[in-house]
Amino acid sequence: MAQAFVAITLVCLPAAVSAFAPTSSNRLSSSLHVNAFEGFDFKNPFASFPFAPASVKTGKKIVVVAGATGYIGKSTVRESVRQGYKTVALVRDKTKVESDEGELLYGTFFENAEVIECDVCDADKLTETLSEIGNIDTIVSCLASRSGIKKDAYAIDYQATLNCLESGRAVNARHFVLLSAFCVKNPWLQFQQAKLKFESALTAQKDMTYSIVRPTAFFKSVSGQLEVIQQGAPFVMFGDGEVTRCNPISEADLATYMIDCIKEKSRLNKIINLGGPDEPLTMKRQGEMLYKAVGKEPNFFYAPLWLFDVIIDSLQWVSDTFKSEQFENAAELGRIGKYYAVEDMLTTDPEEKFGTITLQEHYNKIAVEGQEYDPYTTMFAKAPTKTNSEKKEKVLVA
Repeated sequence: MAQAFVAITLVCLPAAVSAFAPTSSNRLSSSLHVNAFEGFDFKNPFASFPFAPASVKTGKKIVVVAGATGYIGKSTVRESVRQGYKTVALVRDKTKVESDEGELLYGTFFENAEVIECDVCDADKLTETLSEIGNIDTIVSCLASRSGIKKDAYAIDYQATLNCLESGRAVNARHFVLLSAFCVKNPWLQFQQAKLKFESALTAQKDMTYSIVRPTAFFKSVSGQLEVIQQGAPFVMFGDGEVTRCNPISEADLATYMIDCIKEKSRLNKIINLGGPDEPLTMKRQGEMLYKAVGKEPNFFYAPLWLFDVIIDSLQWVSDTFKSEQFENAAELGRIGKYYAVEDMLTTDPEEKFGTITLQEHYNKIAVEGQEYDPYTTMFAKAPTKTNSEKKEKVLVA
């Protein structure tokens, strides 16, 4: 009775409602001095209402992760839950996550997170969904186009990510954490330009604070030849294998850094380049490490860099001559391949290195356990099955 009376009073008196409205820190507003209630165990009367926002019910800050089913996205969801946030994972198709196959792919990553179906390409629906979630503290965008071609890049890396920002502003979210890319520093690819266009929109607005994280490379991107060399084929590299250097970061370390941005004040309104703990690694050195992990003698194949130019120029000529979008996209994929064959993905500043997992440790692990399956990459890892999972579980128990 008493709780109901207080609730009715707050609804009827706007001044009282504003005084007790939850703030971004999930505490009652200080416009009513707490010492006036000293000695009383005051409970928010809205907390038990079925329409109350999740943060009011749990007292936890709400973090929404867009791109939750991606390679970094799912690790970010898990890390957000681990750090104690009320975590909402936005997915395009909920059935793919909740199916038997989805349980095998995402079950451990999405444990204790709320999975909500929402197409981030639909701006109006996204705003409606975020409004229903209510009292959002932070939006973390792990969105990235799968192919990197122009159409996909501007649809996802720019427009869909912009939808997340604008919807976040509409519902008064506090902070925006963006997973960008180190390679935008030298942008001659379509997806890099799309990412930079969004970064400009994010830094120009004043409604939300932001943290832009630009990782050098993911472990996944330097692990693609594992199954190839296990089957006896050579490790392929370009030039002499010493052309480029990188210090990639593990998905777990990157996810930790991303979620830490929510509370780390030194990262507010900053653009941060981020690499892993390794010293600079050439492609040849990566190959040597991979062979060490699988217990084989190194066997290298050196591909000349000029091959890229021949292939790209040929595809571009066909595209320009016949106005072919298909060949234009193929030429862009060739440019993406060349970019990573000639550009360093490397941070040398100690403040731009983070994490504890080294690439050799990662290689040692996947050499035994196999790679984590990703249906959107060209890696040869097989999709998990219930039988395989049960076998693996028995091995771990033994």
